[in-house]
Amino acid sequence: MPPSRRSITDLVLHLHPPSVALQTIRFTLSWGLGGMAVILTGLLFLTGLLLLLVYQPATDQAYNSILILTREVPFGLWVRNIHHWSANLLVGITLLHLLRVALTGAFGPGRRLNWMIGLVLLFLLLSANFTGYLLPWDQLAYWAVTICTSMLTYLPLCGPWLQEILRGGAEIGPATLANFFVLHAALIPGTLFILLLWHFWLVRRAGGLVQFEAGQSPAERVSTVPNLVVREAAVGLGLAAGVLILAIAWNAPLLDQANPGMSPNPAKAPWYFMGFQELLLHLHPLFAVFAWPLMGAATLLFVPFWRDSALPDGVWFGSPRGRSLAIWSTLAGLILTPAAILLDDLLQRSGTAAAANTLVTRGFLPTLAVMALLAGGYRLLVKKFSYSRAEAVMAGLLLMFGTLAACTIVGVWFRGAEMHLIWP
Repeated sequence: MPPSRRSITDLVLHLHPPSVALQTIRFTLSWGLGGMAVILTGLLFLTGLLLLLVYQPATDQAYNSILILTREVPFGLWVRNIHHWSANLLVGITLLHLLRVALTGAFGPGRRLNWMIGLVLLFLLLSANFTGYLLPWDQLAYWAVTICTSMLTYLPLCGPWLQEILRGGAEIGPATLANFFVLHAALIPGTLFILLLWHFWLVRRAGGLVQFEAGQSPAERVSTVPNLVVREAAVGLGLAAGVLILAIAWNAPLLDQANPGMSPNPAKAPWYFMGFQELLLHLHPLFAVFAWPLMGAATLLFVPFWRDSALPDGVWFGSPRGRSLAIWSTLAGLILTPAAILLDDLLQRSGTAAAANTLVTRGFLPTLAVMALLAGGYRLLVKKFSYSRAEAVMAGLLLMFGTLAACTIVGVWFRGAEMHLIWP
């Protein structure tokens, strides 16, 4: 074997074992989502380094440096577009990867720590997108960050303090841009890189992708090179080509330079936070920004430690019956949530809901009602319809993701001036 080829093989075998179970390289087991996330992360690091050669992190220079990049630097617009689309796609791919892990039973014993690290990685990715959102210093970025940082004031005890730390003062200004730049270009990528390595190592230590074990016979194994590597290369190169084409077809948004005295109507958060902004229209701020996100995060964090909460290893949805339950649970979240939004909007316009907008009526009562419905639904699935605990937990997670997806879709495409409902 030539030395160059041997070096590449040695590098691959640092990331993968010499052989892998045949069933784990089946594309429909993972859909290549983890590898896609790696490719997008690589594109972000590469294009981010190129953008640093031109970008100026000062409020009087940031916007002009973006104009110079997109108008005068060869391929500058393309590089910025690649960075933009890679960042947004990475959020979506990571969420799908998280769902894939849950729906194939890959957060059970032996993989719980990696699930928790994955949740931290998701938080870091959202933070990276959010801090990078402000850097162009245009109207879209300025007011989106204004909205998101204003949400922090609703956090009990530490909210105003966190807002001032992040902004670098009472208002968004030069200190805010400097803080976001350091977080986006140094602290978050460094932490992300370390945790990614740990994440990969834990996957390898656990024996690779989760797999279904039928009987006592050992699973058939094949060599990593070329069987797994060729598949990974095909997915990675295909995704990279897709992002490059997407970056040619659609430009990253850039509005007029930030103007603190002129707010756009409507002023919206970035799409990955629009679900929470939508909740703010229907719930008391303490519950929309703090209580409900905290309960959701706690559920994701601790569900692997609930006995028998993981689906059978390597089996999508656990069973054909579980697949049907998953479809209906997702549809319930996607359909019932817009219906509830429409109903609440009608009540607010009639003045009924506005008159009763208190911590009790818009906070405790809706929360208790949702918790009662979830508890009743769980009991009904397990006791009445004889679903397993893991299948009932799966239904709850998909209902939660369907609800958040519906809130995001409504907020992004169906909210117009003054955040009123519109038909796009």
